[in-house]
Amino acid sequence: MAGYRKLGRTSDQRKALIRSQVTALLYHGHIRTTETRAKEIRKVAEGLIAMAVKEKDNFETVKVTAKVARKDKDGKRVKEVVDGKKVTVYDEVEKEIKKDMPSRLHARRQMLKVLYGVTEVPAAAAGKKRNTKSVDLVAKIFDDVAPKYVGRNGGYTRIVKIGQRKGDGAMEVLIELV
Repeated sequence: MAGYRKLGRTSDQRKALIRSQVTALLYHGHIRTTETRAKEIRKVAEGLIAMAVKEKDNFETVKVTAKVARKDKDGKRVKEVVDGKKVTVYDEVEKEIKKDMPSRLHARRQMLKVLYGVTEVPAAAAGKKRNTKSVDLVAKIFDDVAPKYVGRNGGYTRIVKIGQRKGDGAMEVLIELV
């Protein structure tokens, strides 16, 4: 007997389906899908959350000086004429950044192998590329999701049966983060 469900798809389609649904689950907190898909998604999602809980505090803060382009009131770069050429003006800024320890970096890369990139589109400008921003889903998992489950030994998701789907009679469920 196989260790996983094939879901009636080829391996590349199945992996893509699971990746997209796990990404949606971790981004939104809940998704609606069929029961068999939810059981497969649960395995992957709980593994990622367990990895995040384990490596949650495994980083060090480091002070770094960085050159940042000076901007005017409109948000455009300030330029200066030097030797007959226009040159951007830079300011030095000190920032504190989180530097991952090797095991947390490995966990981050393992998560990035599974999760797709998420782009957030504001409701006012729906359908436009302007004002869209890329969401760092791995950082969200480490900073928001993992601290909720620190004292918990597994069981990070819940599957609630909704009923049968009208079209084909498949059992629909709501899978959500507890």
